[in-house]
Amino acid sequence: MDEPAAPSLSRIVDVARRAGVSTATVDRVLNRRPGVRAMTQQRVLAAASELDYMPAENLVAAMRPKPMRLLFLLPSGTNRFLSTLGQLIAHSDGRLAPFNVHCQVDTIKSFNPDLLARQLWRSRDKADGVAFMALEHPVVREAVDRLAEHGVPTVTLISDILNARRAAYIGLDNRSIGRTVGYLIARFLGERTAKVAMIAGSRSYRAHEEREMGFLHVFEELFPSIKVVGLREGLDDADRNYRQTRMLLNQHPDLAGIYNIGGAADGVARALKETNRERDVVFIGHGLTSDTRGFLLDGTMDAVITQNQLNTMMSCVGIFDNLRAGRSAMHGIEAPRSEIIFRENIPALGS
Repeated sequence: MDEPAAPSLSRIVDVARRAGVSTATVDRVLNRRPGVRAMTQQRVLAAASELDYMPAENLVAAMRPKPMRLLFLLPSGTNRFLSTLGQLIAHSDGRLAPFNVHCQVDTIKSFNPDLLARQLWRSRDKADGVAFMALEHPVVREAVDRLAEHGVPTVTLISDILNARRAAYIGLDNRSIGRTVGYLIARFLGERTAKVAMIAGSRSYRAHEEREMGFLHVFEELFPSIKVVGLREGLDDADRNYRQTRMLLNQHPDLAGIYNIGGAADGVARALKETNRERDVVFIGHGLTSDTRGFLLDGTMDAVITQNQLNTMMSCVGIFDNLRAGRSAMHGIEAPRSEIIFRENIPALGS
């Protein structure tokens, strides 16, 4: 007498049919790979449970989400605002534990779009989301779009990129910031005729380009007696900023103001101090760091425009958490606010 046939095991196609998804989606969920919305994951796991597709202990493991792997890709170099942001992220496991995320910080040579694009694409299998400071370039745009197709969302930090499928941008309204700095310098100088100059990291950063445009336009519109004598690129390098500032001071002995659009303010400050111009040249820059705090206190800098680093990190994590849960990227996320720091309102250390 033949033994009764064993009941047929449910196949992946049956789970897919029950959940209303493709077999590829079922495979991604059961193997805990990224790129599937939380609600879809729940449907797949419920269908697998109802059909006894896999042992209960395996289903429990699949239902327990892995920590979300987030990569922060930041430029290397002497920009202390970015380096301290990287240190903050790297040492925030405890603060980020409620979000079930693991953050990694990688640095990359600045101002190299091909290298940035390659690094972005290489992150596709080791990160569930990537936050990075964008360069405005077609190869970077293509890498962002390919990551989106691969199910890896990206967030741009500080500097954005247009016409790319990034999930969100966490940064300031840079054109408005440029206008604000121009207005501040003009108010410091009063109504006299004067010359001012700009030092940028690179125009390949949209943020720097937009700050430059805002800076130029506010003088054209409101302060025609102040002449902008040019823009130098310092590539956010302290030594290069030092040389560029020395050249500007030599070419324009009557220079009255400098706007450091990017980082490495220490190079500009060193040149001003060596030439004894720190008291008569209005100097405004970006990023509150240990260096710029000191320059505000000793009077070398007149103002610093900054954004809160902790809020920047937490906003990025919140965006990726929203996407994992199937919410809109900016749900509950406040746009970053710019802060204007003078010597008289420097926040306490650690605040």
